[in-house]
Amino acid sequence: MKLWLIAILTLLVQNGFARTDTYPKNPNIDIINYRFHIELSDDTDVIQVEMTVDLRYLGAGIDRLRLDLVKSSEALENKGMRISSIVSKGQELAYSHEGDELKIKLASASKINQRSQYTVIYSGVPASGLKIAKNKYGDRTFFSDNWPDKGRNWLAVVDHPYDKATCEFIVEAPTHYQVVSNGLKVEETDLGNGNRLTHWKQGVPIASWLYTLGVARFAMQEVDQFDHKSIQTWVYYQDREKGFYDFAEPTKKALEYYSDYIGPFSYEKLANIQSNSVSGGMEAASAILYSENAVVGDRNERWRNVVIHEIAHQWFGNAVTEYDWDDVWLSEGFATYFTLLFIEHEYGREAFLEGLASSKKRVDDFHVKNPDYRIVHDNLADMNEVVSSQTYQKGSWILHMLRGVVGTDSFWKGIRSYYARYQNLSATTADFKREMEEASGLDLTDFFHQWLYKPGALVYEGNWTYDSKKKQVKINLNQVQTDGSHFKMPIQAALHFPNKPSVLQTFSADSKSNEFTLTVEEEPKEVVLDPNRWLLMDARFEKRK
Repeated sequence: MKLWLIAILTLLVQNGFARTDTYPKNPNIDIINYRFHIELSDDTDVIQVEMTVDLRYLGAGIDRLRLDLVKSSEALENKGMRISSIVSKGQELAYSHEGDELKIKLASASKINQRSQYTVIYSGVPASGLKIAKNKYGDRTFFSDNWPDKGRNWLAVVDHPYDKATCEFIVEAPTHYQVVSNGLKVEETDLGNGNRLTHWKQGVPIASWLYTLGVARFAMQEVDQFDHKSIQTWVYYQDREKGFYDFAEPTKKALEYYSDYIGPFSYEKLANIQSNSVSGGMEAASAILYSENAVVGDRNERWRNVVIHEIAHQWFGNAVTEYDWDDVWLSEGFATYFTLLFIEHEYGREAFLEGLASSKKRVDDFHVKNPDYRIVHDNLADMNEVVSSQTYQKGSWILHMLRGVVGTDSFWKGIRSYYARYQNLSATTADFKREMEEASGLDLTDFFHQWLYKPGALVYEGNWTYDSKKKQVKINLNQVQTDGSHFKMPIQAALHFPNKPSVLQTFSADSKSNEFTLTVEEEPKEVVLDPNRWLLMDARFEKRK
């Protein structure tokens, strides 16, 4: 499932849409593990790196290996990396390094299932990806900021979400620092020269943008255990009391909820880490980074919800990763909706509905300014446009509507099946669609087509009347959106009566104009569209006089 030196355009077909991916994937190379030995100093921002990559060739005849690594250049103010040597089996290999492409000439063409290792030695000042700067207290720190494709500024990797590998970070830094990274700490040794060596090992394959490194003067707390795995808090030592208080909740409850409803947690630990490299949260696998301003000591709702969102990512985005950035809603839309589901579980239905309403407002505001935007990108070229509020908020609503269409039981069945099949792998929107169809027994082509691959917003206009002679309610409902979109969606109407229980009816208002007639025993006092809020829509609907 990995990468190739030549710019191969891989044709993907999803739900009838042919899409080319501009990133040169190479499924004939499977990268297994990266081992980064990094030297950090207080005297310079130059980092010294020895990276060993372990891989398997799944195809024969490959004679070059491409890795992503940004080269030092004047355009970057002489920041970036410079290669010292590349070695395999004691033999130095030829290479070229231009822009962000490192192309390694292999000693001989590959054989099928050949296992190989290459060691790349390089150094430089990261232009991005690893922030070396003072934190809010004026202390020098080192924090990763790899998302979405900035890891290549300091790590020689296949810097794309489809590539998943295990990783090790072996960091030599002055002894006044502590080091945190993905996975488990397997060694910490004072070297006797004023430096300490810390070795973290991530034994579960993850995408490169999920690799974490934090180096600072930390206060660290073992908060609790979940499934015999450590829950940790890492905050600046000045924020020890506030940070230990803030991050103690609701981490374990969220881990328990997602594990119970979706499937097992993939990683060896869960660490919440204060940093100065992100402005909100960054869901790096097993080692989540939060803004240094997230620590305030009051467990406020805003940062509580960020914690829940980033923990939801440990399942969607991290364990199940989108195959390419065009399908990023599989990460952000999922984390947003599963945040709301946990909020409903832990804090109640009204909090859940408030979250849906807030998301809808952002969806509507975005649509007014960007009427042609669609959730699944097509050949995304500008990485600044990887996500938008629609990726999060409309993506979340799409999952909510899908649950309404297939039913809650089938929804959870499909979610669990999807997670079980693609845990620690990569998936596409087509993969998710297939799992939900198998779980529900429904053909969901129209649903996915209209909500994910096409732009548009659903707007209804209609009325209802009561015929006392025929004892009938007539409902007229028209799709009146003017953006050229058209939707085939079930919609519910609740008929509320003064002297008897309410009646819930489901219609398919798929045409531009729709009319439905219901026989009732008495005149309703009210007819309400979508009473349970399953639809992302606007409606002007009233009794016609």
